Amino acid sequence: MVVGASGTGRTTFVNTLCDSNVLSAKVSDDPEMAHIEEGIKIKPVIVELEEDGVRISLTVVDTPGFGDNIDNELCFQEIVGYLDRQYDDILAEESRIKRNPRFRDNRVHAILYFIAPTGHSLREIDIELMRRLSPRVNVIPVVGRADSLTPVELKEFKKRIMEDIEYYNIPIYNFPYDVEEDDEDTIEENSELRSLLPFAIIGSEEEIVVNGRTVRGRQYPWGVVEVDNPQHSDFARLRSALLSSHLQDLKEITHDFLYENYRTEKLSRTVGAESEDASLNPDDLANQSVRLKEEQLKKEAEKLREIEMKVQREIQEKREELIAKEEALRNLEQRLATASPED
Repeated sequence: MVVGASGTGRTTFVNTLCDSNVLSAKVSDDPEMAHIEEGIKIKPVIVELEEDGVRISLTVVDTPGFGDNIDNELCFQEIVGYLDRQYDDILAEESRIKRNPRFRDNRVHAILYFIAPTGHSLREIDIELMRRLSPRVNVIPVVGRADSLTPVELKEFKKRIMEDIEYYNIPIYNFPYDVEEDDEDTIEENSELRSLLPFAIIGSEEEIVVNGRTVRGRQYPWGVVEVDNPQHSDFARLRSALLSSHLQDLKEITHDFLYENYRTEKLSRTVGAESEDASLNPDDLANQSVRLKEEQLKKEAEKLREIEMKVQREIQEKREELIAKEEALRNLEQRLATASPED
């Protein structure tokens, strides 16, 4: 899942990561509609990739609209609700006597949170989002559009972000390792990746020729910024960690720690709601997941009805304007027809 306000480089990053046009950039709407807050939209897209000769079915979940409203509380609720629904589906499936062999695990194993390159420190919305999501998913902070900062500014910005994360005790995914159990290569690799947090990301779908080499990058009057050059961007290291070296670790933490904590909380609440001698009914858990989905579909249907009514009102207003203009035109033609030649 990629989360971040508009303009932080989410779309470009995903397209660069997948080397294809997976997400489309949001086109600016009619200025007359700019005062309307559309809210957040959660959009999963499945992409087939190949990393180190291994084919990966990657689900990218985009969250356009996050941070664009005056009150973003609904955005937090929508994202957390989406994560919880994936856990509920797993819990319901595990509780069945006969499981579905074609069941698809749609849990989100990592969230890349795009921090705007302000050069200052974390904003309140950044702190609140990472706090709320960290109990449900591995949160990896990244600095989007990092080429808008100088190397010195970027280094200081990264330092302040990590100081804020430590101060507010936000449990991000910091590439954990155990000195006593892990081998030296793992410790060295994870230490290096940890030192890069938050990852400085530069994305580009353009190819530029530099010294006879074709590279993905951005052309500036002062030179070229290369996406895959580790001296310019942390993109290559992040891509390798997500799709290769740390993919299994992210999945294991999701299942063994984050999901188990959610499962314990969920079942504890269920047991608390029942009498002490009542036993859990697997079908009830499955039905609960179905009810959650039905409620979500109901909300989406209500939104669609609101949009339909709004469009119908606009069509009616335009029709009335057109009728008025036609009437005015007929009146003008009549006046011209009855006017004397001298006039």
